[in-house]
Amino acid sequence: MLSLCAIPAIAQQCNGQVISTPDGMREVQDDALLKAALGEPGKGSLCTASVFEVDKPVRLFRVYNAAQPASLYGRWWSLQVPVGPRAQYAAENAICPEWSPLNAAATCTLKPGVRVVIGPGQSAQCASGEVLPASATNQVYVANDTRTQQTLVDNCSEPLVWP
Repeated sequence: MLSLCAIPAIAQQCNGQVISTPDGMREVQDDALLKAALGEPGKGSLCTASVFEVDKPVRLFRVYNAAQPASLYGRWWSLQVPVGPRAQYAAENAICPEWSPLNAAATCTLKPGVRVVIGPGQSAQCASGEVLPASATNQVYVANDTRTQQTLVDNCSEPLVWP
């Protein structure tokens, strides 16, 4: 188990703020969903966040592992087109190398009525021992769960090799 003492103080602080309400969404209260998306320092997920409900279809972007096609329907997304190089994208989003090779990208649409959590990324302790500091980049947490066939996105594009 990783102790907070092993994580540099800079990585224990949030870096950035939740973006203003995205077009096609409205802020709502959902404590359970918010709790699912927030993480402790060194554990990844979000550092601080707000919950939003989709009022009209919203396009999202995902970079994921092409060797695991089901990972297209993962939980971590972006409102912005992903830009490389890969190492820069991983650093800006606090993504440890063992979590994904980040070699495929796709766009999907959030369905109206879906709730998501948006906020800057939490710090992450990678398997190598590297500590990625909390990120100012806002990420979108979508509670997709392919094990239970819960997919909250649709109209996905064909996967592209990325970057």
